Amino acid sequence: MRDFDKISIQEMSKDDMLLIIEALEYTGKNTKIDDFISLKDSIVEELSFLVEMDEKDFLEHIKK
Repeated sequence: MRDFDKISIQEMSKDDMLLIIEALEYTGKNTKIDDFISLKDSIVEELSFLVEMDEKDFLEHIKK
């Protein structure tokens, strides 16, 4: 088995990414575990940076 530190999401659909983001937010709010919210925020921040959009516009875009 290969050891890795990072993974690529370039083949993931917008729907799948939105599902992951919403699941992290839902889980964070309902379990009161801040790590889920932090992970969601980190993912959104990084992806919005990569597509050169602000975070709000990025989230609106993947909801379409």
